[in-house]
Amino acid sequence: MTDIIKQKQGDECMGAITVLILFPLAAALGILLVKNDEVRDMIVRVGAAGTAVLTLTVVGLYFKSGIALSFRLEKAIEVIMAIIETAIAVYVISIGIRYKKYVISVLSFVQAAAMLCFEYRVKHNIEVKHAMIFDKLTAIMVLVIGLVGSLICIYAVGYMKTFHIHHKEYKERKSFFFAVLFLFLSAMFGIVLSNDLTWLFFCWELTTLCSFLLIGYTRTKEARNNSFRALVINLGGGVAFAAGIIFIGIYYKTLELSVVTSMKPEAEMMIPVFFLSLAALTKSAQLPFSSWLLGAMVAPTPSSALLHSATMVKAGVYLIIRLAPLLGSSAVGRTVTFVGGITFLACSLMAISQSDAKKILAYSTLANLGLIVICASIGTQESLWAAILLIIFHAVSKSLLFISVGSIEHQIGNRDVENMDVLLGISKKLALYMMIGIAGMFLAPFGMLISKWVAMKAFIDSNNVITVIILAYGSAATLFYWTKWMGKLVSRANMNKQIESKFHMDEEIPITILAGMVVVSCFTFPLVSKYALIPYLTEVFGRTALIPIGTNDIKLMLCMLSMLILLPISFIPMYKNDKRRKVPVYMAGENTGDNETFYGAMNEKRKMELSNWYMEDYFGPKRLTPWSDVIAAAILVGGVIMMIGGMA
Repeated sequence: MTDIIKQKQGDECMGAITVLILFPLAAALGILLVKNDEVRDMIVRVGAAGTAVLTLTVVGLYFKSGIALSFRLEKAIEVIMAIIETAIAVYVISIGIRYKKYVISVLSFVQAAAMLCFEYRVKHNIEVKHAMIFDKLTAIMVLVIGLVGSLICIYAVGYMKTFHIHHKEYKERKSFFFAVLFLFLSAMFGIVLSNDLTWLFFCWELTTLCSFLLIGYTRTKEARNNSFRALVINLGGGVAFAAGIIFIGIYYKTLELSVVTSMKPEAEMMIPVFFLSLAALTKSAQLPFSSWLLGAMVAPTPSSALLHSATMVKAGVYLIIRLAPLLGSSAVGRTVTFVGGITFLACSLMAISQSDAKKILAYSTLANLGLIVICASIGTQESLWAAILLIIFHAVSKSLLFISVGSIEHQIGNRDVENMDVLLGISKKLALYMMIGIAGMFLAPFGMLISKWVAMKAFIDSNNVITVIILAYGSAATLFYWTKWMGKLVSRANMNKQIESKFHMDEEIPITILAGMVVVSCFTFPLVSKYALIPYLTEVFGRTALIPIGTNDIKLMLCMLSMLILLPISFIPMYKNDKRRKVPVYMAGENTGDNETFYGAMNEKRKMELSNWYMEDYFGPKRLTPWSDVIAAAILVGGVIMMIGGMA
């Protein structure tokens, strides 16, 4: 009787998780089949809302005790995967030949042929007890994907309407665009839920295909080139992933990620771990593989937000977090740590030289991913605590910033930070949301700073002196470019002739919710730590984990957050009844009376201009990228040499 009950419960769990994975895919198919714009937009909204509800339902059902699943129809599922994998390979090989990108064709063929042969000849002899596992880390990742990703899909409805009004030169393919977004979500759910490495690999490559399709959406020459760059780099990572899986399957007779991470970090085991880590570094766009993510900025903003915040790049750091028990102080772990370190420092410095908002966000994303990689690869309880919290805070803050920049671009006609001093006169809401997103990235006591504080403590406790220095200098650079941006938003210059403007409800609702999530995530991080991070870390390391930040420090941060919320409320009456005398602004010349122009030499009327300093000659990508790529590549080569030396 007990066995029957367990089987029934297992079937119910299997059904709920299967629905979570397949629901976005069903929404994608519905979007492609419908031609009417209004009906299609409604399907996108319902699909996104349904995905969010399913996400909360699954997490609510299985968060407490978790679940490990094996599927009755596992063989049939694998046959379907093999067919789809073959179709994708044929497609990629054909476009590689068509556009004379033969490296893409070769990499796709090698990867697909190796995996299909392995699955056909070897995998059937390997028992996979649990194809999927839902634990505390999975729950966090599912929430990030399901909630943030769904909000981005809703935002895309409003954004794409305005996008094609401003860009009539691009062929409208909105149905295709929305469908790929939902396919992306489905693939990401598969990645974080899969314990079978071949299933994980299948979903991993689906995200590679989706990123290629999204980046090349406009079909311009630049978009096509950047999409092919993303494809070739991620296919290279896919080959490394396939090599790691085949090595593990042949020599260790297992394909379960949970089994692999529970093994001892012996010399032979570090070979496939290195391959898997290399795949993770390419997916998370670490140096010297970062160019594909910077090139993704040509895509419409919703896809940039999805790539940078909730999905693709998070797949890489997620895998490194899973591999953390095997990394630690090993040669592979140190290699990954230093690659993350050089990425964090170099990209933080390069962000200083940018005035294009999306490029600032892109370099900031690379830097923060580098910091997560450092924390995960050090592999202590403290550093992993910081890494997982960084994923949460970064996802909500950065997605808010990306979609806000997309709306700002439609409001003011460009995305140059220097022109955002007019935003308070155009949309006070949008300016406020931008400030919340920026504050969430670098100001105390918001989440990112809390995580960096713990990361610093973890680096010191683990005697990683170099990473402490890297974090200090990289964080200083972070302070520089975020402060410049926020200063422009609050400067209130050039506002005299601006008219209050409204943006689409499909844009406003997700932006508002994400702004709320930034604040709520900061207030609730002690609960996330207590009920998710500490139990997960205790299970992974086999010993009780402790909160790496003091109770008094947490109380102080929460009090500071409360004061930040109350402060604007207390000042509203004062500004409404402001009786202060207004005087002309001093401009190093006689003000003409409009606070925008002044009389200069020879009594010439000149417009006031205020501009930040970007130090392109010192921190520009042309100066820093070659050196940082060479250093990162040398670190990877050095890691291989150390690994081989350790085996000898």
